[in-house]
Amino acid sequence: MTTSSSSDKEYGQNNIRLEAGDPAPAFTLLNDADEQVSLSDYAGKPVLIYFYPRANTPGCTTEACDFRDESAALNDAGIPVVGISPDKPVKLAKFREDHGLNFTLLSDPDKETMTAFGAFGEKKNYGKVVQGVIRSTFLVNAEGEIEKAWYNVRAKGHVQRVLRDLGVESQASDS
Repeated sequence: MTTSSSSDKEYGQNNIRLEAGDPAPAFTLLNDADEQVSLSDYAGKPVLIYFYPRANTPGCTTEACDFRDESAALNDAGIPVVGISPDKPVKLAKFREDHGLNFTLLSDPDKETMTAFGAFGEKKNYGKVVQGVIRSTFLVNAEGEIEKAWYNVRAKGHVQRVLRDLGVESQASDS
């Protein structure tokens, strides 16, 4: 693992940043149905893991719905999506139901997994340094290593950028 250097002002001095080739931190978390899901469940295949601050907020809903709309394209490419937030499983279940989400949602209330991925820590919010979820996405390859990492992303347009970076053609309609 590496620590932030060029963007210390944005991320804070103590935040970990994972890079291509780093091992993905292992985790076991509860999903929206109170079932345990582990990173090891995806061993031998890639998985796209994204971290978001809170279910049913405007930015998080936009991002989740974009992943929902592109899940067929990602699944066709053999890349399932997993969303992780600090929300409890019951809130994740409502989020899934409210927006017809069709991918795995996991609860990280202690923020241990987020911290291990560098997706929780110091960030700037309206000019102030605060502790919080750093909206981030990671492609973990079949060997369990970080292949790509996107930190401090904007919800709007992020999924399209991920698709472009992965060479996956969008299947969502532009309506």
